[in-house]
Amino acid sequence: MPENRIFAFSLKQASMRCRIILLAKQVPDTRNVGKDAMKADGTVNRAALPAVFNPEDLNALELALRIKDQMEECEIIVLTMGPMRAAEVIREAVYRGADKGFLITDRRFAGSDTLATSYALSQAIRRLEPYHLVIAGRQAIDGDTAQVGPQTAEKLNIPQITYAEEILQITDSEITVKRRLENGVETVKGSLPLAITVHSSAPACRPRIAKRLMTYKHARTLSELQEESRDYTELYSRRPYLLIEEWNVEDIDADVTLLGLSGSPTKVKKIENVVFQQKESNVITDSDEDIGNMMKQLIDSHVIG
Repeated sequence: MPENRIFAFSLKQASMRCRIILLAKQVPDTRNVGKDAMKADGTVNRAALPAVFNPEDLNALELALRIKDQMEECEIIVLTMGPMRAAEVIREAVYRGADKGFLITDRRFAGSDTLATSYALSQAIRRLEPYHLVIAGRQAIDGDTAQVGPQTAEKLNIPQITYAEEILQITDSEITVKRRLENGVETVKGSLPLAITVHSSAPACRPRIAKRLMTYKHARTLSELQEESRDYTELYSRRPYLLIEEWNVEDIDADVTLLGLSGSPTKVKKIENVVFQQKESNVITDSDEDIGNMMKQLIDSHVIG
């Protein structure tokens, strides 16, 4: 794991705490795609795939936690948009060190593309002002667009740094970040507040903390409590921090015409379901002849070249 090299962080506004907003997503595990992974309308069949914490959002969480490790007062707030079960992402982040989270959920969000999603997230972030950093993974494995983070920053009218690998320094007015590019690295500075999208080469996220797991294991949204049909009234009156707040369209003051399918200009025209199956394997040695034959086969089959 790369050395933590955060040199400085000072907030001169005594009345303000450092507030980091983490954008996290629960995604279908597209690393194990089967023949039923897509529906006929071009949307992902989420019921056919296990749900996981988007991998690069975990890298983003770790960078946020490293900032928090260096500060006396730093609050990490998780925002996730999705159905009721997406609250599991908030719990996972809290188990690892985040402070709290909000679930943005409403049937009217269904079918949102990156443009509509970034609009909803930007509206939710405005409810959490003032903030200093918005951090997210570079992209989600179910779409691979890498658009939501930059689009959210544009709607908030704040600068952005993409492909972040390491945070080198933060002051009360600017941040210095190392970016991972295709053919090297780049060090850039930006003024706060600022949005960062995090590359998969950033440090892996720390595991759950046992004490926090025991503290927050009963954290639920109101919808989850209703679904479970269990009486947690006394527990949540004594421990209000266990209730995960849900926000709908009205809560974030969003224009419904800019959400869901009506607010999504991206349309799926055609979809092909391709499932790779192993049919045969070749074992080669490290001899020049075997390697040469393998390269010839790859070129002839247009895999390379």
